[in-house]
Amino acid sequence: MNRPPAAEVLRYTAFSADPDGGNPAGVVLDASAFDEAAMLSVAAELGYSESAFLTAPDGRGGHTIRYFSPKAEVPFCGHATVAAALALAERDGPGELVFRTPAGTVPVSVTRTGDELRATLTSVEPHVADVEPADLTEALAALGWPAGDLDPALPPRIAYAGARHLVLAAATRERLADLSYDFSRLEALMHRLDLTTLQLVWRASGSVFHVRDPFPVGGVVEDPATGAAAAAFGAYVRELGLAPGAAVLTLHQGEDMGRPGTLTVELRPGDPRIRVSGTGTRIG
Repeated sequence: MNRPPAAEVLRYTAFSADPDGGNPAGVVLDASAFDEAAMLSVAAELGYSESAFLTAPDGRGGHTIRYFSPKAEVPFCGHATVAAALALAERDGPGELVFRTPAGTVPVSVTRTGDELRATLTSVEPHVADVEPADLTEALAALGWPAGDLDPALPPRIAYAGARHLVLAAATRERLADLSYDFSRLEALMHRLDLTTLQLVWRASGSVFHVRDPFPVGGVVEDPATGAAAAAFGAYVRELGLAPGAAVLTLHQGEDMGRPGTLTVELRPGDPRIRVSGTGTRIG
């Protein structure tokens, strides 16, 4: 394992300006001397849902970035992308960035209003697919959710915007709040379907949703704020015609964990990609 002793591991939270809110991520701005085992070791030691490792800066705002959960590498992570962008903006100033991720190229724009930095990522081109009935039955069994607790107006789908997420909509806020699932059973299904999280949602209004994201494949019971799933959900909303061509959605996540955060999802006409934005701050 190649882990340079002097490498600095930063800690940021994304999708909240409060260090005790949103989703924390580790960020290594210069991981050029890290091998894969070292990246995984750092992610495991931190215990956050993901950490970001940047290499190969091109001097024009471009970086190669990799993401690791405590258990494995993941192809794309929205909150760690935001965290890394904010860390670079604090060091170099706000502006335009380009991250070369395992899932594809992800542009990120960072702006400052007063003391607050805000990052907006643009996803890779998304897609949405049906869920096999047997797989849906297994997912609901692992969650302990009766099929009657689903919202029939928001049918289950698998959505992708850099990583795959199974979208399941609860009929009530109470159903969403009551989350106690079979970790091993859900993990096995997610590995078989190549899912990164489940995107559990409840629709509060036409543009406001509450969401939760079990993440057993990453060794984490629940992700507090999930930018990749938010992007995938934007694709889901567009695919099902739940919002007009130009729309801004607000996703509230982390409330049931005591780490509230807010993710803003933007759909633009003529552009299949999804934009996800939020604030963040350094921890400690």
